[in-house]
Amino acid sequence: MAHPLTAVAHRGDPYRHRENTLPSLRSAVLRGADAVEVDVRLTRDGVPVLLHDRTLKRLWGHDLPVASVGAADVRDLTGGGVPTLAGALEATAGHRLLLDLPQDAVGTPDAVRRVLRTVREGGAQDRVYWSGSAATLLAVRAADPDAELALTWTTAAPPRPGLLAAVRPRWLNYRFGLLSGDLVRRAHADGHLVQAWTADTGRTMRRLIAAGVDAVTTNRIDVLTRLRDAGDRAAGDAP
Repeated sequence: MAHPLTAVAHRGDPYRHRENTLPSLRSAVLRGADAVEVDVRLTRDGVPVLLHDRTLKRLWGHDLPVASVGAADVRDLTGGGVPTLAGALEATAGHRLLLDLPQDAVGTPDAVRRVLRTVREGGAQDRVYWSGSAATLLAVRAADPDAELALTWTTAAPPRPGLLAAVRPRWLNYRFGLLSGDLVRRAHADGHLVQAWTADTGRTMRRLIAAGVDAVTTNRIDVLTRLRDAGDRAAGDAP
């Protein structure tokens, strides 16, 4: 049965495994995630890898921008811990991936094309969708007219109609604290799905579900899937 709420695992399952690693992605899938959100950056030689930060410092102890290091050196410096996007696509075969593209790393047409090429080579176009700023997603839209986009938005004021017409997002991706039932209803009336990020408490998740959001991104995928599935069972028991 299809779930009315899409449960999105933020960087995998980071409470159990280091974020944006293959064990983290696999754990999220095993715990019921409908999609896994990952951050994509390029190495010096243009290989898309999974890393949120600009440098390897926080997670891997090396104060080096990933853009200054070749893919082979990234692998050696992290003991293979930083996966390539190609490896992530293989590890999550059959499941959705939400690729978040930092503007400072994948904001140019050439960088976007490199990531798109990896997705196409992995035969994953139908299960990948994209999130990021308007500028980044405009580059994705130019490179792939059929891409499924989630426009990240950080204010309660709605995106301008001209911007929406240019980006053509399927999703509006809001910080969870901004969302209300009224905002969700407005977005739905305009033909958009609504995704909330990043909600980690059961109380917040329940509020968002009650507001009618279509997807929630969380670091605690097990909590979200329990709430989602409990709601499905309750709906099924209703007369």
